[in-house]
This record gives sequence, C-alpha cells and structure tokens, in this order.
Amino acid sequence: MIRSLLIANRGEIACRVIRTARRLGVRTVAVYSDADAKALHVRQADKAVHIGPSPARESYLRGEAVIAAAKGAGAEAIHPGYGFLSENADFAQSVLDAGLIWVGPPPVAIRAMGLKDAAKRLMMAAGVPTTPGYLGDDQGAERLRAEADAVGYPVLIKAVAGGGGKGMRRVDRPDDFLDALSSCRREAAAAFGDDRVLLERYLARPRHIEVQVFGDSYGNVVHLFERDCSLQRRHQKVIEEAPAPGMGEEARAAICAAAVRAAKAVDYVGAGTVEFIADASEGLRADRTFFMEMNTRLQVEHPVTEMITGVDLVEWQLRVASGEPLPLRQEDLRIDGHAIEARLYAEDPAKGFLPSVGRLELFRPRSRVQTSIREDFGVEQDDDVSPFYDPMIGKLIVHRPTRTESADYLAEQCAALEIWPVKTNAPFLLRALTHPAFVAGDVTTGFIPEHDADLIPDSQPTSAMLEHGAVALLQTEVLPGFWTKTLRGSLSEQQASADQFTSPWRQAVGLRLNAPPMRTVHLTAAGEQHSVTVSEDWRDSQVRAERYGNGQLVSEDGETILVEAARYGGQSSSAAVDGAILAPMPGRVTAVEVAPGARVAKGQRLVTLEAMKMEHGLVAPFDGMVAELPVAAGAQVSEGTLLARVKRGE
Repeated sequence: MIRSLLIANRGEIACRVIRTARRLGVRTVAVYSDADAKALHVRQADKAVHIGPSPARESYLRGEAVIAAAKGAGAEAIHPGYGFLSENADFAQSVLDAGLIWVGPPPVAIRAMGLKDAAKRLMMAAGVPTTPGYLGDDQGAERLRAEADAVGYPVLIKAVAGGGGKGMRRVDRPDDFLDALSSCRREAAAAFGDDRVLLERYLARPRHIEVQVFGDSYGNVVHLFERDCSLQRRHQKVIEEAPAPGMGEEARAAICAAAVRAAKAVDYVGAGTVEFIADASEGLRADRTFFMEMNTRLQVEHPVTEMITGVDLVEWQLRVASGEPLPLRQEDLRIDGHAIEARLYAEDPAKGFLPSVGRLELFRPRSRVQTSIREDFGVEQDDDVSPFYDPMIGKLIVHRPTRTESADYLAEQCAALEIWPVKTNAPFLLRALTHPAFVAGDVTTGFIPEHDADLIPDSQPTSAMLEHGAVALLQTEVLPGFWTKTLRGSLSEQQASADQFTSPWRQAVGLRLNAPPMRTVHLTAAGEQHSVTVSEDWRDSQVRAERYGNGQLVSEDGETILVEAARYGGQSSSAAVDGAILAPMPGRVTAVEVAPGARVAKGQRLVTLEAMKMEHGLVAPFDGMVAELPVAAGAQVSEGTLLARVKRGE
C-alpha cells in the first residue's frame, strides 16, 4: 500500500481523499494557494505545501510545482482528484517520469478518450453503440451542412475537444446551421485551441446515464452499475442518483456490458466513467442508449455509487495504484437501495445563479438520520468561500431503501441547512427534489429549463419566513421591554420600559401593541422593511433562529435571513411628526439615494448605511419632500446622527 500521498486538488474532493487515506494509515500532503492558506483540506492533511498565488493557473494548474511539492514533502504518489490536472495526460506522464505513483489511468488511456471524435471511432470499433452523426475529417462548412441534412434536424454541433457545454450548439433548422457552426467554432477555438467539430442527432427526451467502471493492472475490469445525471443546468450536473430511475435489468446489463467493453478497449486502469445519452421517449432501452464520452478520473458524483454498493472507490484507487488486484469480482457486486446526491453551490438562484462569496459566519448542516445521510464538504463555519474557484462547496448524499425515501430525506436535509450570509442553491435543490415531475421519475436533461419557474426561489423572503422572523424577535431580548415587560401596556409605557435598556433599537417605535389576539412587528429583512402580524400564540411557536448582533438569523427551507427590529429610518418617536431620519448605530454612509428638495414616497430609500458588516436602507416615514440631507456617501456617522429630514407634503 502507498505510504504517503499528495492530493493535487482542493476543497471537498481533497477532504474526501484525506478521509480514506487516514483510515488506511496513509500520510497525506495537501497543496494550497494563497487563497487557501487556511482552508479545511490544509488543516486536515498531515502536511501542507504552498504552491502559488490564488488564481488556479498560477497554483493548482502548475504541474511542475505540484510534482516539486510531492518530492519535497516525501510523497510517493499523487492523487489528482477531479478537475484541474486530473485528465491531463502530459501531467500524468510527468508524474511517472518523476518516479512517483500516478493514482489514475495510464496517460495513453487519457489521451485515447480525450478527443470526442477519436473516442467515438474507438468505441464503434469495440462494438459500443454511438449516437448517429458525422465524425469525418472533412471540416468544410458545406460538407458539414450536407451531413447535418443527412442526420436530420434538430442536430447537435459539438467541439471534438469540448467539455462543460462549451463549443456546443443545437440547430433546429437548415437555415440556421452555418451561423451556429461559425459560433461553435469560435467558442471551441477560444476554449480549447481546436475548432474542429462533430455532428450528432439531437435526442428529443435525453437522459444522461453513466456507468462507473474500474480496472486493475492485471486486465480485470468491472462495472459498479449506473448513475442518472440528467438534472443539469447549462450542462453542469446538479442532482445525481443511482441506480437510474426506470432502468430495467435487461437494459442495465446491456449498457453496463458496453461500458466494460469501452474500458477494455483502452486497457483502462483505475476509476473511470463511461457516459451515455439515452433517448427516453419510450423509456430506457439499450437500443436507444448511445456512447457519449469517457471521463478518465473519479467523478464528483461517485458517492452515490459508493452508497449503493458499499465500496470505497478512493480505497480501490489507492490499492490498484499500489499494484493490488481489484478487491471484488463482478459477481460480488450488487445494488442495495437508492442513493441521491445534490451539489451545494455558493450561488444565488434568485439572481441568475451568480456566485456568492465571503465568510461562512453560519454554516450548520443538520443531519437528522446520520446512518443514511452523508455530507462531503470542503468548508466549515468561519471558512471563506473564495472567488477564485468553482462555487461548489460540497455535496449532500442520502441512501435509503427506495427512491421515494431518498428524495424525501434529501429534501429534508436541504431544508435544514443553515448558512449565512453566503447564498446557496439549497432552496433551488429543495424545490427540485419535491417537484412532482422529479418525484415521479420524469427526469431528462431538460428538466431544469422546463420547470425553472417552479424551481427558482423569489429574491425576497416568503411570508412564512417573515412571520417566523417576527416570532424569533418576540421570543428573545432583541426587543427589550416591548414584550417582556409590558405586554398589555400602552405605547408610551412600552417606550419608557424599553428606554431602560442599552440597545441601538431603544428608541424604536417599530412595534405597536394591537389589541389581542394579534401583534404587529416591523422588521428589516433582505434589505427591506416589512410589517408582520402574528397571532397571540406566538410564545408557543418553534422557530429555527439564533441571536446575531441586534437581530436573529432565521432558517427555513434552506434559506437563512437576518431579521432585525426596524426603526423606519432610525427615527425616534417624534419622527412621525418631524420626519427626522437618525442613524440607528455607528456606521458608514455608502449611498445617498435622493437629492435635497426631491419628492419621496413613504418607504422610499433615502440613505444606505453600512454597519455590522451589512447595509441598512433608511427610508422615508411618509410621503413628502427631502428638507434636509446633511450627509454624503463615504461619511462616518455615530449613532443618532441626523441623516435626512422629510417634510410632510401632499
């Protein structure tokens, strides 16, 4: 067995490899960039070596720096993880030339599967079914258009060196072909330095089915059954599961046998994935399932295979790289239950899935069924999500006897996540897992675009979240005096009681005591102010919240928001009369939204104040005119400073 291992990667896959290596007694060496100096994988490894600045091209993609780090740290082997250098045949060869063990397939196998057209020819020779199309050397535009006419529309143009959806175009009409071809070639040349393309028949209801294969250096190759990776957004996988829904035994046997033939055709060693595209218009059938490509590495979604087979694929990688034969034969491998994985990304679905970066001031997964839920994360609370790398921060995986149970448990796990202030796609995942079409197993690669209106959450918190936020404020001392001292007193009595406490909200009139059985709370959430009415039984409510500064972090259905008692522009009780907008706490004015003399409407933002690492919008208390505006953007102000004054008007 390998005694020391360098992991040429970062994040959750580095942590994943370290976990197995530690169990096997293998010493681990991490590499890190400037941005990752305090990263979780660095903290977990036995030794860590700095390899360069934050950009990946200056650190994780510098093969010579990785090899030097391995030799300097006394590592015997290099595990590439996935991404970065994992499918770089030249790097793999350099590792071997340096006298180190490469935990991956032979460089010749990586090269054989690296170009889509060459790989398809190889698969056709091996008897592996391929999608009807054109793979010819004649790349003339007119020849390609003629071949597209022969294949039939819609047709798919794909860069031969492509990946990740780059250099790919669907063409629905002959008149659009040449424009799409030119666009595809430009993108392919920019991304891969190769503008050659191939053509494939476009399948109307495609399913993305892939088979996990594993080979050793003694010629043995097995499959570990299939996975369904159809739920994708812009050709990036989001939710994966094993086995594939609706896969019959006959089709499974045929597809898995084809994957083994594909691996044997290139003398494959190690973990690999043979990917197929299936026309599911009549269900999953072997005669409608075609080879697409082979990934010559461990896949992100490998945990679902591990959970249904009971196999640790990283352990197999290390054993095979150490010269051992495969631990199990094909007849020893069986499917047990159903597993589903969801990729957790630091991104905001409500804002077009823009990456969300920053410190994870709250990061608390809440597994409730530890034996059937697995969490593969590359971060912990107080870690930073860097802007330099892929926004995936981890994966949530469940394993239960049935697909329905797995989907239910994974949805519960997504709903229980508490993460703040970094945004994640957890609410999006929850909606996908509970969507009727997904529950019914009606999944294709078009699932997300077809149902995006149902899947993408609103940018503002739901009414339920706001109600829970109001209750959370009432149940704590965030609003001292208002509810703990004089629940049935008059407004003036409540204000007097509140003034006995030291709090930036001590002058607040953001709450008013209505007659039972209702209470109204004015609060700020997601940068906006809201009035929320809650019932008299709020004391008995159970909400997931915790104190944070002068507010409460409230979590529900994968979303976490900060709610604070609103001061409506920070005004004192006289603000309703004189329109004075006071700073509720010390801070910096980041924006002045209006000009002196401007007409404003009630609730319109006047000034934005940055305080407690957050921006607070201060708004007009009523319709009127801006009579005073004594501050400018960039000004530092203390609590109680006059920021604006609004004169009541018609």
